[in-house]
Amino acid sequence: MSKKELFNAEAIDHAITRITYEIIEQNKDLDQLVIIGIKTRGVYIARRIREKLQEFENISLPIGDLDTRPFRDDEKHSDDTTEIAVEVKGKDVILVDDVLYTGRTIRAAIDGLIALGRPSRVQLAVLVDRGHRELPIRADYVGKNIPTSHDEEIFVSVHEFDGIDSVTIERADD
Repeated sequence: MSKKELFNAEAIDHAITRITYEIIEQNKDLDQLVIIGIKTRGVYIARRIREKLQEFENISLPIGDLDTRPFRDDEKHSDDTTEIAVEVKGKDVILVDDVLYTGRTIRAAIDGLIALGRPSRVQLAVLVDRGHRELPIRADYVGKNIPTSHDEEIFVSVHEFDGIDSVTIERADD
């Protein structure tokens, strides 16, 4: 495996700042927003977006953590560690994840949201979009588009979970 850093902590912060400004521009009624991070690393990116929204707009939005494992179509888990203490019914939800790839995690996340109540609207924010969709899903807010091949993998590390902020790409050596 060969590994290459694509961006560091400063670049991640810049991407999250840009995503936050785009969210502000596209949502006139910020009070209707609920931010839901997809476990695991999407949760930390969601928290950072929430902090920036508070800093830029002086608004404290509700936030939650969504576990997609019980809703996956490829591997079922009975454990559900979802923590969403706010009603999503009728709200505008921004789902946040680290990497968008096939779209299957997002499909599972939408199923999980619907199980909690029907949101008015669901938007998607991702730090990295690497392409290769298997489902017709696209992100509304993207930190960085990184075209990849199928033998490459993107890894997002966040300080709160991994001890470092970075995005790396690894390619399987032949």
